[in-house]
Amino acid sequence: MEMDKGEHVGNNGDRFVHRLKELTDEEKKRLESQNMRIIPKLKAAKLEKDAKRHWDIFYKRNETKFFRDRHWTTREFQELINFDPDERIVYLELGCGVGNMVFPLIEEGFSNFYFYACDFSPRAVEFVKRNKLYDENRMKAFCADLTTDDLFENVTENSVDIASLIFVLSSIDPTHWSHVATVAYKALKPGGMLLFRDYGRYDMAQLRFKAGHKISENFYMRQDGTRSYYFTEEELLKLFMEAGFEIIMNTYVQRRTVNFKEGIDVPRIFVQGKYRKPLEGKSVTTCER
Repeated sequence: MEMDKGEHVGNNGDRFVHRLKELTDEEKKRLESQNMRIIPKLKAAKLEKDAKRHWDIFYKRNETKFFRDRHWTTREFQELINFDPDERIVYLELGCGVGNMVFPLIEEGFSNFYFYACDFSPRAVEFVKRNKLYDENRMKAFCADLTTDDLFENVTENSVDIASLIFVLSSIDPTHWSHVATVAYKALKPGGMLLFRDYGRYDMAQLRFKAGHKISENFYMRQDGTRSYYFTEEELLKLFMEAGFEIIMNTYVQRRTVNFKEGIDVPRIFVQGKYRKPLEGKSVTTCER
């Protein structure tokens, strides 16, 4: 497939593009079949009410073994390494899980970083605190619900240099997204950067859902009761601009997940963004291409 202007291929083969995947007829039929049985509103409301419990059960069952450590972050987000090594950097991981992003950064050095790590699940936060790399002199882990303002019981507004929201927003009901974006904006210093990655529209995982798992358009319930949304870049552009951010990068990432030993070769679609809190009040769209 030819690349359009402004699109490129990363060193690892990932394709950064600004267009939706074109669905085959079979894929269109799969999406249509999901509408045969939609989750009732009462059950959807219960999923929202029990969201914390479902994530706590998830971590009870999987402990620290489910998600791989994210060693790709310094490759994708150069903002993590473009600092004077003597400059103190405050980093906030919004939705830290069991520390799959923050602990690889600690292993790589980052001795000038102070880390805040928060999660919805008390069990996940406990796993972070039990990690052998957890050092209270360099890091603080705590529970926070990003759909409220309780983050600011532990983090001062306008104090964070870099925040990340990696595979987190998709698990939150769309009615709360604007509040989550506002929380991130308030936490960052002027000039601070929010790093973002999540599931993209028509990702393989979305196409695999059967009838009975769809909550609303592009929002689904997994077997374990956790939820997942699949974004377009236009949705994210609107969301973060309305929160006040400058749009530095906002794109789809197409990649293949390959495991030759297990015979797996799966196309994945993610959305990736970099959103900056402006030094002055007015935001300007300045997308990287």
